[in-house]
Amino acid sequence: MSDIRKVAILGGGSFGTVIANMVAENGFDVHLWLRNAELAEQINSNRENSRYLPNYILSKGLSASTSLEDVLIDADLVFVSIPSQSFRDVLQQARPWLKPDQMLVSTTKGIEAQTFSLMSEILKEEMPSARIGVLSGPNLAKEVASRQLTATVIASESAELRTYVQEILHSSYFRVYASSDSYGVELGGTLKNIYAIAAGLSAALGMGENTKSMLMTRSLAEMSRFAVCMGANPMTFIGLAGVGDLIVTCMSPLSRNYRVGFALGEGKSLDEAVEALGQVAEGVNTIKHVKEKAAEMDVYMPLVSGLYQVVFNHAPVADVVKMLMMNEQSTDVEFVLPREGV
Repeated sequence: MSDIRKVAILGGGSFGTVIANMVAENGFDVHLWLRNAELAEQINSNRENSRYLPNYILSKGLSASTSLEDVLIDADLVFVSIPSQSFRDVLQQARPWLKPDQMLVSTTKGIEAQTFSLMSEILKEEMPSARIGVLSGPNLAKEVASRQLTATVIASESAELRTYVQEILHSSYFRVYASSDSYGVELGGTLKNIYAIAAGLSAALGMGENTKSMLMTRSLAEMSRFAVCMGANPMTFIGLAGVGDLIVTCMSPLSRNYRVGFALGEGKSLDEAVEALGQVAEGVNTIKHVKEKAAEMDVYMPLVSGLYQVVFNHAPVADVVKMLMMNEQSTDVEFVLPREGV
């Protein structure tokens, strides 16, 4: 058994709750922070987070609180599962009760709007001496909650942090693989949200299996091309955090981003699609941020550009598809044949 005694989780959404419960079931003292006092009380008394994971019985080793001090004081390891738009604000509130060398693990798949910062970069800016990790992979919270066999990736420069996270999360149904490419793992989890919207859109329009296959493989090409320009290792994208996460989020109606895309394909407006979801779909804002960054770095991302036109400019899907199919024909697998070699 490791030296880890107390584990804190910031964020009582579906994934934060699942992480907290898995750690508690493994015998650790787990404290979950959330803003909603009524929900915290329900978790403590009824052992259930009815808003995000109804009928998922929570371990008695898990306690919930709205007090950051109570949750964080003396915590050995902290998971941060806060939506990207609130991530920095909550971290700044939490900082007085974090150790300078705190082990911090982000599970958030998103980009900060104003800075194009990933969550691990925000952690480094706000906590320069902390040991930082990223947890990402094909991890639909409801499937993990029902104990479906699942694997994820913990990426960190700290071998100690990777080992601790593997130990406290490993179970008969949840396996944790390690990586040192935090940036690649995090970008994989962030970028795939864009293409999940495209997948939901295509499903609603009744597109066939050939189309879905083309969409996913070209999405992977775009993801890896963009990520490598940002400094990631292209090999990361053939693993769980790349192609693995892309497959699950592009094929499952459980994916929030897929459901937004499906609603758009049914003719709903963006506001209607997001309102019907009732939760944060990180991919919507990510489309805008990545399109701007790709233009700034001159990275070829036709799917992102086309999706942006559909989502934000109300362009007819048929017109965008025609434009995509008439674009220049490119290489199949990135980094095998240079673009000028076509």
